[in-house]
Amino acid sequence: MYTIARELLFKLTPETAHELTIDMLGVGGRLGLPGLICNTPQLPVQVMGLNFANPFGLAAGLDKNGDAIDGLGQLGFGFVEIGTITPRPQPGNPKPRLFRLPQAQAVINRMGFNNKGVDYLISRVEKARFNGVLGINIGKNFDTPVERANDDYLICLEKVYQHADYITANISSPNTPGLRTLQFGDQLKSLLDALAERREGLISEYGKRVPLAIKIAPDMNDEETALVANTIEQAGMDCVIATNTTIGREGVEGLPFAEEAGGLSGAPVRDKSLARVKVLAEVLGGRLPIIGVGGITEGQHAAELIAAGASLVQVYSGFIYRGPALIKESVDAIAALKK
Repeated sequence: MYTIARELLFKLTPETAHELTIDMLGVGGRLGLPGLICNTPQLPVQVMGLNFANPFGLAAGLDKNGDAIDGLGQLGFGFVEIGTITPRPQPGNPKPRLFRLPQAQAVINRMGFNNKGVDYLISRVEKARFNGVLGINIGKNFDTPVERANDDYLICLEKVYQHADYITANISSPNTPGLRTLQFGDQLKSLLDALAERREGLISEYGKRVPLAIKIAPDMNDEETALVANTIEQAGMDCVIATNTTIGREGVEGLPFAEEAGGLSGAPVRDKSLARVKVLAEVLGGRLPIIGVGGITEGQHAAELIAAGASLVQVYSGFIYRGPALIKESVDAIAALKK
């Protein structure tokens, strides 16, 4: 069924197809339609103190505004992450900004955190009936200077805190100028310390501790990855998500759209993401869980990330190419690995 749907959607421009898919999932979720044809595979796991029905989740970026939470949840994901959201609505980068590379099962995007703002997202979360684990991914507005980035992250943290099961700080998108500089040195320490300090106040205010995850880029060497991992651990964060899209073009050389600016995701980023997960696992030694994301286009790829040290995995581009069948296939592969 999805193969037919994909053929029709791929006749549309990528962003039009994306918007149509979110609209359909939004309507379908309200009617409970995905739940009639999909079941959530059961492989319970506890990570960050949260109980997941299975370890296979949807990465941020597909549902930026929380418009299709119920529909996505009914497809069988063990958890759903929405966003990236910013304090103020913003249009993102000029179109076209999303490109398919089907020969490589890849996508290039330079969306630029296009979203309707944190208040809109909260209104959608409040109406959702999804009872699984919901992550909310937060970022900064494009016109907020990097030296004031902490302000934007804290605004989002405060607003989404009571609505999220966990919160991810996205400091690794290549499509917001200067954002990736937040991954290193004093800027990283400043942001993480600010998040940790403000969370302490929110714990007292709401009576619950919401885990904080940090999403990093694949374009680091082993030494940089180790330094970032140590900083994240020392700051009291709860999880590392590895990885975001890559600015590299290995695996898509010569293909149409390969030279478009933006982050590359899908199959070509698999090796980079797997390498970062392995380094993180070695450095952190199990003291901090890892969510592996990048390049999952078949179940075995999800199992490989788990074998490398990830506690959970996420998918985005692979889901565009494979659809809901990839969910059960991946959970089955992880279950076989665990056995």
